[in-house]
Amino acid sequence: MKNKNASLFQKELVNEAFAQSFVKLNPKVLIHNPVMFVVEVCTIVMLIVTIYSLTNSSQGSFSYNLIVFIILLLTLLFANFAEAIAEARGKAQADSLRKTREETPAKVFVDGVVTMKSSSSLKKGDIFLCETGDIIPTDGEIIEGIATVDESAITGESAPVIREAGGDKSSVTGGTKILSDKIKVIVTTQPGESFLDKMIALVEGANRQKTPNEIALTILLAGFTLVFIIVCITLKPFADYAHTTISIAALISLFVCLIPTTIGGLLSAIGIAGMDRALQANVIAKSGKAVETAGDVDVLLLDKTGTITIGNRRATNFYPIDGIDHISFLEKVVLGSFADETPEGKSIIELATKEGVRGVRISGARLIKFTAETRTSGVDLPSGQRIRKGAFDAIKKITVNAGNIFPVETEIKVNSISSNGGTPLVVAENEKVIGVIELQDIIKPGIRERFERLRKMGVKTVMVTGDNPLTAKYIAEKSGVDDFIAEAKPEDKLEYIRKEQQSGKLVAMMGDGTN
Repeated sequence: MKNKNASLFQKELVNEAFAQSFVKLNPKVLIHNPVMFVVEVCTIVMLIVTIYSLTNSSQGSFSYNLIVFIILLLTLLFANFAEAIAEARGKAQADSLRKTREETPAKVFVDGVVTMKSSSSLKKGDIFLCETGDIIPTDGEIIEGIATVDESAITGESAPVIREAGGDKSSVTGGTKILSDKIKVIVTTQPGESFLDKMIALVEGANRQKTPNEIALTILLAGFTLVFIIVCITLKPFADYAHTTISIAALISLFVCLIPTTIGGLLSAIGIAGMDRALQANVIAKSGKAVETAGDVDVLLLDKTGTITIGNRRATNFYPIDGIDHISFLEKVVLGSFADETPEGKSIIELATKEGVRGVRISGARLIKFTAETRTSGVDLPSGQRIRKGAFDAIKKITVNAGNIFPVETEIKVNSISSNGGTPLVVAENEKVIGVIELQDIIKPGIRERFERLRKMGVKTVMVTGDNPLTAKYIAEKSGVDDFIAEAKPEDKLEYIRKEQQSGKLVAMMGDGTN
């Protein structure tokens, strides 16, 4: 989300809030803010006085009364504008998500023929097709095929997952992306019940509600207002006794200046300022109360992938086996990665280019795209070379089946990469291993400094991940969190939260997915 989109003061929002500022002049709305309700009563009185002064100057000149009336009206509109722009923000965010849902195309089977439809028109029981590069339009179950799916948008995990018909790995979620192969999916949710619909409901629930501090301050301001009403009323008898004339405009001006009008009008703006700062940091605050509560957090639990780490694994190192020239290995790695359209595949080519590989061509070659079944990708060159790149066990199987020996040094390097929190990819040429690529889910720049700032604020940071203890320990040490929970299941997270709460701590959970 870019700052331009995150701003509360977009032209569309301002226009809508400006219109609502007049709608909110309804006394039934303003009665919820006693201070501004009293100001509105004064504004109505000044309107009457201003009209009266056109024919009678006993209450001052028309221009003087008109200026007082305009100032009071602008004060009301400002207070209403502060409330209205927050409401417009929530509506705009929900509309944006709804537009995304409506614009996602779906390849639906109608009488055996594939027809393009909007995802918003899908209903339970419809069957649609998804191919490489497609965004899954809605939630469903795979009834045919197998595919690799990028679910990072909803789970925060950068590693693609395999989804196939049958078994317990057949469900897919709207908003995720097919990375390879194709599947047929049957819609399993009714309109309005999908994951994206639930997200829309969450954003629409982010209304501007008064915080406990606002409510307490409103009561206090109402008390002050009552006191100053009494003070201003008593001025009239004193003025009559002293044979001094005080116009209605002067009394109202004095009264509005005495009562905490500014604070009453800015109460909502103060809440919005906190929500606006959170929004600029890509955080949707469900209410002003949530912003206030965030300031009292003692323990912060963080998901690893996409929160502490970038979220897309990237190539960090190349390890050719003994006897293989480094540049020659990089060239073959690049050749084997042209068919890999995943972010990991693109990062491999980028890193090899930085290390000096230039002018690699694949003219006349047959690209072998990655599939969930083979778990490898590569290229068959016109010269007869066969280059494959993929998971350790997949390449080992290819090598052994061809009658070749899988090098011990490669297996040691694979284990070493895994123990350091990385993902190893093995490269083979003509069914013989030639080296290993190391992928790492890179820790976000500056994250250690941010955790240090939180530590100084008295906030304890805890990383929660499903990774094995070795990987979790490595990431925890590199990122600088205070503690970590490895191989964490949902019940483990809940147990930790309850334990901290029982010791009197306020716990917050942060993550970029539904987990």
